[in-house]
Amino acid sequence: MTTGATDSVHQRIERTFDGLDSNHDGYVDWSDYQNLVDRYLGAFQLDRGDRRARALQTIHEMLWLELLRHAGAGEDRLLKNVFIAATRLTIVDTSRLNVVEGFGHAIFDVVDTDGDNEIDKDQFDRLLRDVWQADSPESNKAFGRVDTDDDGTISRQEFLQAAHKYFNSSDLNGEGNLRARA
Repeated sequence: MTTGATDSVHQRIERTFDGLDSNHDGYVDWSDYQNLVDRYLGAFQLDRGDRRARALQTIHEMLWLELLRHAGAGEDRLLKNVFIAATRLTIVDTSRLNVVEGFGHAIFDVVDTDGDNEIDKDQFDRLLRDVWQADSPESNKAFGRVDTDDDGTISRQEFLQAAHKYFNSSDLNGEGNLRARA
């Protein structure tokens, strides 16, 4: 029997798959992850040699290898149901890579373009709009949920907390929960 948390996490991972499958072929493969990295670099105007770009590239490469390991895939592409199962396993298995923490820090460093250790509304909008193609009304709601202390910015801690809730919370719209539509 599945729980509300399982259903909510499943929905979020499904949305992630849909956002990653850039050529809409029903599979996610490395080229889809590379396209995502490229969207980050374009949206935040980062050169591939920048340390933040290299960290983002590396964490995506590590995730891809972990997904393949957990999928037991004989090929280098994953169907949606296999991707969902492998993602679930990768999130809970932190023996090699803590996906949520690693991604949280790498993405925060890219989005925090001015290096003030905070993400403002414009930076957050760029993340959702230009990287994940989320619409503006959704980004307004998401910003408010992630900015849990209502100071008008998202701290690193708030961002990491939102990432944890995104992949573990049963509440799709709760405070601190980043809900980006892919």
